[in-house]
Amino acid sequence: LFMGIRIAKKILGVERVYIGIENNKPDAIALIREKMPADLSCTIVPLKTKYPQGAEKMLTEAVLHKEIPSGKLPIDIHVIVNNVGTLAGIGDMFRFGQGLIERIVTVTGPGINKPSNLRVPVGTKLGDVLEYCGGLKENTRQILFGGPMMGSSQAHLEVPIMKGTSGILCLTDYEVREYEEYPCIRCLRCVDACPVYLNPSRLGALAKKRLYEEMMDYHILDCMECGSCSYVCPSNIPLVQRFRVAKALLREQQSRKKAG
Repeated sequence: LFMGIRIAKKILGVERVYIGIENNKPDAIALIREKMPADLSCTIVPLKTKYPQGAEKMLTEAVLHKEIPSGKLPIDIHVIVNNVGTLAGIGDMFRFGQGLIERIVTVTGPGINKPSNLRVPVGTKLGDVLEYCGGLKENTRQILFGGPMMGSSQAHLEVPIMKGTSGILCLTDYEVREYEEYPCIRCLRCVDACPVYLNPSRLGALAKKRLYEEMMDYHILDCMECGSCSYVCPSNIPLVQRFRVAKALLREQQSRKKAG
């Protein structure tokens, strides 16, 4: 990790490095402080434990107290956000001559027989990983790459582990039971929950009517798809799912326009 930080710091020409770690991981904070070389000036920032916290816009605000403007990226305010896995991979490449050919993957959830933390070669089939963990329980209904809020559902077991796969979540019938959707009651809980200050209630109404162009006026592309709006909605409206569809269609439109 520290070699990766040195290399990235030199190549990118950055002046300051911050390492953000949630404050419910005191052992990790203590270990990083203990192992950090004396000549490597990094600031350890204990972060409030909350969701979402790991997205680059959230981290930039939590660590540097700088807000990224709508439609912009961290680089636009002279900030670069990387995860420790990437930096450790850079260090391994220069130290051992080994590229990013494996990932630490957490396999968990009520639907797996033997939850595990594994070092998995990139390209390994999902089914092989699950078999190594004792296989799925009979009532397993859904498998996600990622977590319960932002994870992507997998249609079959032949998909490969990729360099971005950090977790596999196996859910049973109980966790994925469906709820009946009701009309929006304008409670605005979704507005309070949105970490990027959007109006999911209004965006959801536009998405339902397929008024995707109008959603641009409400900054839909700033949505980070964290799922907080869907989670707090008392009417069980699948807001984030509708936003994903809308964003995909809008980006496709933009690509076609650029292509001429």
